[in-house]
Order: sequence, then C-alpha cells, then structure tokens
Amino acid sequence: MFDIVENYVFPFLQVRAGESSHAKHMRDARLTIPTPALLQKAVDGLDSVEMQDRDTKGDVYEYMLSKIATAGQNGQFRTPRHIIELMVEMTAPQPDDLICDPASGTCGFLVGAGEYIRREHPSALTSPDQSKHFHNGMFSGYDFDNTMLRIGSMNMQLHGVQNPNISYRDSLAEEHAGDAEAYSLILANPPFAGSLDYEGTAKDLLQVARTKKTELLFISLFLRLLKPGGRAAVIVPDGVLFGSTKAHKELRRILVEDQKLDGIMSLPAGVFKPYAGVSTAILLFTKTNSGGTDFVWFYDLQADGLSLDDKRNPLLNEDKLGALAGALTGDEPERNNLPDALARWRQRDGSEIERAATEQSFCVAKADIAASDYDLSINRYKQVVYDEADYEPPTVILDELVALEREIQEGIDDLKAALG
Repeated sequence: MFDIVENYVFPFLQVRAGESSHAKHMRDARLTIPTPALLQKAVDGLDSVEMQDRDTKGDVYEYMLSKIATAGQNGQFRTPRHIIELMVEMTAPQPDDLICDPASGTCGFLVGAGEYIRREHPSALTSPDQSKHFHNGMFSGYDFDNTMLRIGSMNMQLHGVQNPNISYRDSLAEEHAGDAEAYSLILANPPFAGSLDYEGTAKDLLQVARTKKTELLFISLFLRLLKPGGRAAVIVPDGVLFGSTKAHKELRRILVEDQKLDGIMSLPAGVFKPYAGVSTAILLFTKTNSGGTDFVWFYDLQADGLSLDDKRNPLLNEDKLGALAGALTGDEPERNNLPDALARWRQRDGSEIERAATEQSFCVAKADIAASDYDLSINRYKQVVYDEADYEPPTVILDELVALEREIQEGIDDLKAALG
C-alpha cells in the first residue's frame, strides 16, 4: 500500500494538476507519512469513521482544522466556526450570489456560505442552472500561502463543492486589479497588523486611502470587488474603528457617507484565542456608491458560548452553542449572545431603532457619527447607567459617626481600666 501511494497515487495527482480547481493545488503535493506502519494506522483510523455523506467528511476535516493551534507565518489563523456561522446568517447568501473571500485561508467562510445555501435554498442543488452556478461560479477564494490553498480547496471538496475558484493571489497586488465589481457578497477575516510597500500595492486601493496598513487596504479592496448593491461582513481590528490617521478617518467617512454602513458588532477580546488576544469587530456594509446610511446598528457581544481564555472551553451544552442554538433559558443567553445578536440584527430597521444607548444593542444616527469625526467605536456612543445608592440623610450619617466614635472611646476606656 505504501509503495502504491508513494509511487503511483501522488505522481498521478501531480500529472492531473491543472485539470480542475482542486487538482491544481496538488502539483507540489508530497507524501509526508514516513513509514508503511504509520500509513496503515492512518488508513485504519479513517476507515473506522462512517463517511457515507458530505456532512461527516466535512465534520472530520473541520475537526482536523480546529487542531491547528498556532497562527500561520503570515498572520493567518482559523476563524471560529460559530463566528463564521453568525456572519453567514447575518448576510443570508442567496442562490444567485457571487461570493468571495480575498483572504480565504482554510475557506471556512465559503464552506459556511455553501452550507447555508444547501439548508435554506435546497433548489439551488436541484435546478440544473443553479446547480451549475453553485459548483462552478459561486465561490471564489484567494490566498498567497500554497499550504492554505491546498487545505482550503480540500475543505471545499469535502463539503461537496465541485469546482470552486480557489487560487493563488496576493489580493492587494497591482497585477490583480482587474476584477472590480465582480462579486455580490464578501465574507472575510483579512490579515491584521501587516504593512506593505506602496510599490507593490494596487494603485486604485491607494487612491482610496494611502496607507501601508493591510487592514485598511483590505477594506478598500472589498469596496472595489463588490458590485453596487453587494454586501460584506468582515472582521476588523478595533483600531480601524477609531484610528486617528487620515487614512483611517477617510475610509470610515467613505463607508458612512458614500456607501451604506449597516452595522458594527464589537467582539470580546478572547474570541481568537489561543491565536491572538486582539480586540476585533464585525463590520457590515452595503456598496451603493450613493450613500444610504441613516442609522448604524451597534451590538456589544460579550459572550460567544465559550470561555474567553486560551482553553476556550464550552460554557453550555452543544445544542445551546452557536447563532442557531435552541431556546436559551435562565442565564444561558448571558453565556451565548449569538442568537440574541442575530435576532436583533434582523430587526435593525424596526424595533432596534427605538432602543436606548444603554442597552446591549442600539442605533446611532449618521449625523451623530459625522459629528464625532466618524468614530465607529461602540464605547463612543454607549451610555453606562450607574445604580443609584440609597443613602441616609447627612444628619443621620453624622449622628451614626458620633455614636461610633463614642463606642470606640468607651472601648478604649474599658481597656485602660482592665489594664490598671
């Protein structure tokens, strides 16, 4: 078996490279299992798992990905599956969408979008035209790490997408500036805290905001990639929301004034542990090129169902986790805010507008954001209510202090008397 896999299977995969989206990522594949005994153990282990359907294959692969315990060399790390689920539910992918993740990594967002469409729009898999679109044109993912491309492509394959466009690309580079307004939905968690040279960065991105910061350049990229009417849900570091540089302010002004900024969800700092402890937020917007922001919906997510330390242990039973958790009772909603966040998001144009800024979610008028120099941090607008203490009148407090002083003095006198 070892001889067949090493000398026939892998060379066959390499020869077939380029015949499909999945195959091209196997061009440089190598067998890294060193011994026949270890290969036998791996095959026996997989053989004992029931893999008759797509869901089981996907679950096994997702479990393997969850064990990647360190961030990649280029700052990439796996977005938690329940956060992906929330963002997918909030954007509600449609069968005719063209979906892109320009920093795709393991393709978790694309897989999540595909599973949503399978569940909510089953006809997309049975209609010949829609099925062709689902398997061949709907999903695009780009990354510049070949290992991530191979992992992401396999993830899509095991989740039943036959020929997605998973390609090698430095999304911010000049040579890839030709796909403007190509997509209707972007889901992404781009690299944070990176810095690029001006020379290698697409000039149209620098025209939006002349900066070397990758998190700002990716927002410019999202605006370029989206069709008018296209929507985006992306994760950004908190600094994007309140940074004071000219580039920070101009990007926020564009989102509020020139596009439609729909919402901002503040995430707790521990969401990406053990990879990173950076504070982040989900940015939700629609490309209009003509404004449209009336109110911006804010939500302060405080608990995602898991502990916020490096262990990230579940705080509830499995059926109570995620954005689609079953009915939460008692203090369970305080340990998993995701279902509440999703429910409130769906009411952002209705009852949410009337909420006070002291609540967990609220809306802020565009004029107030503009008056605050386009600061988008939730703490800028959230109001804190302090409990009023029930104090006695000052005269009563003074009488009590006098009585207490008298008791202390009497105690001292008694002690002196006892000591002679």
